[in-house]
Amino acid sequence: MSSTAALAATPDPQVCEQARLSRDARFDGLFFTAVTSTGIYCRPVCPAPPPRRENVTYYPNAAAAEAAGFRPCLRCRPELSPGDDAWRRGDATVARALQLIDQGVLADEPLAALAQRVGLGERQLRRLFVDRLGAAPLGVHGTRRLLFAKQLLTETSLPITEVALAAGFGSLRRFNTSFREAYRMAPRELRRRPRAASDQTLTLRLGYRPPYEFGAMLDFLRTRALPGVEVVDADSYARVVPPPDDTPHAQPGWLRVSAVADDGHALQLQMHGIAPARLLPIVARLRRMFDLDADPQVIAATLSADPVLRPLLRHRPGLRLPSGWDGFEIAVRAVLGQQVSVAAARTLATRLSQRFGRPLDTPCAPGLDHLFPTPAALADADLSTIGLMRARAGTIRGVARAVLDGRVDFNPERTLDDFAARWVALPGIGPWTAQYIAMRALGHPDAFPAEDLVLRRVAAAGDAALTSRALSARAEAWRPWRAYAVMQLWRKATDDAEAAAQASRAATRPAPLRPPAARDHGPRARPAHGPTEKPDEYDLHHHRKPDRTAAAGGRRRRPARGRIPRLAPSGAPRR
Repeated sequence: MSSTAALAATPDPQVCEQARLSRDARFDGLFFTAVTSTGIYCRPVCPAPPPRRENVTYYPNAAAAEAAGFRPCLRCRPELSPGDDAWRRGDATVARALQLIDQGVLADEPLAALAQRVGLGERQLRRLFVDRLGAAPLGVHGTRRLLFAKQLLTETSLPITEVALAAGFGSLRRFNTSFREAYRMAPRELRRRPRAASDQTLTLRLGYRPPYEFGAMLDFLRTRALPGVEVVDADSYARVVPPPDDTPHAQPGWLRVSAVADDGHALQLQMHGIAPARLLPIVARLRRMFDLDADPQVIAATLSADPVLRPLLRHRPGLRLPSGWDGFEIAVRAVLGQQVSVAAARTLATRLSQRFGRPLDTPCAPGLDHLFPTPAALADADLSTIGLMRARAGTIRGVARAVLDGRVDFNPERTLDDFAARWVALPGIGPWTAQYIAMRALGHPDAFPAEDLVLRRVAAAGDAALTSRALSARAEAWRPWRAYAVMQLWRKATDDAEAAAQASRAATRPAPLRPPAARDHGPRARPAHGPTEKPDEYDLHHHRKPDRTAAAGGRRRRPARGRIPRLAPSGAPRR
């Protein structure tokens, strides 16, 4: 790998130097520091004493550093760093190829198949990767597998054979050879604790680049969570993990994502009942779902030029783009959400899931006892039983059939325009639905449902709602991060609605009862009292006013004309 290619993809060397010395977590994953005197590469946040400047070389990613002969640091653990979102998102060829690599395409197919899926020749794709990333596609794929194996060896007690299978290696011998060649140690040397056979729950760390508002992410998912399929509380997200397609009747597993107690810029992932071969794809899916590889600095630099978005970004700089677990599930829920509120769409989705989904014989975890319906289950389903209109029910059946016959899919090699055009061709699917599916199912950073009424109102900043064409024209300056602008505007609408509701409740709340104002009868009629007594207080226990004139030795006053006289204990009127 040439140094020119490495420098072309990394930030400015002076910025890298300052970030390395200050251990700035905002640059974690954007570059790696390779130390020529030790042969080790580190993250910018490495806690080890910083090496001398003349011994440091910067690389844009771990694959480029390993291609140059460096091995990963055991202290900062490069496998925990977030990915460089600038290269993994959008319609660029490198981004689409990297997403396919994350899905494991090169584990089952040759490089020529990957090149064909992104519309390039094999040599062109290899040259493009070396120029942009500093490493060939096979090098990126190999580094990804080995770093995941290193994480499993460090954080879990899985047997080494299962670790090799989880990392995508077909044989233990091949795994041992690749690991020793890359890291100059055997896999068993990373083991720090003995295997614990009693605990069947796997726990991993998922790193992100701060700032990150995990609470806002949970708020968004909570309002859309399906009972029985998902459980979202104040601290975590959990859901059922369906079995693989080739074994549909197998027992499903479950997973839970929560914040890490030590606040180490990472989330905690717990998995149970999931085969080792599925671990790496599930981790990649969750990183997309929770948007852990986003670079908030790059996004804010583009969006903050807009006067409406600028204060929103200052208020919530860590707001991310929540994706969905399954593309078909998101597509069905997008159709259910056409022209109805989020709560109404959730009610319909819950009915559909309970009626046509597969119930579990035994809940795999508290609150997780159902699977979302498959396309085959909805292709010919009678959806009128859940209260759907005929047209919308036909749209859902049409979506299910289109997914089954391949007319639409959720493959990342498609550009946003190609993806939206395929979906709009289906009956009942308009531009809003297609863009929403791209935003939530693919996590596409530039998806933009311009027809959304809430967006048009909030973007107008108090004026009349913008037209879809006017909003689209204004959003051209937000590319390629228009989906993040959508999340900021939607969150602004939610915050405004909550503030208005709170103000309305405060205005309609009855005022507390207060005693009537004390009347001043002049200095001669006021009885003597101590410094802490209040002469005109009501006796709230007996619901009557104390007789202070008797206590002061004065003469009892007659009641004023028109006032009801008090009764003596015997019932006779007082005189």
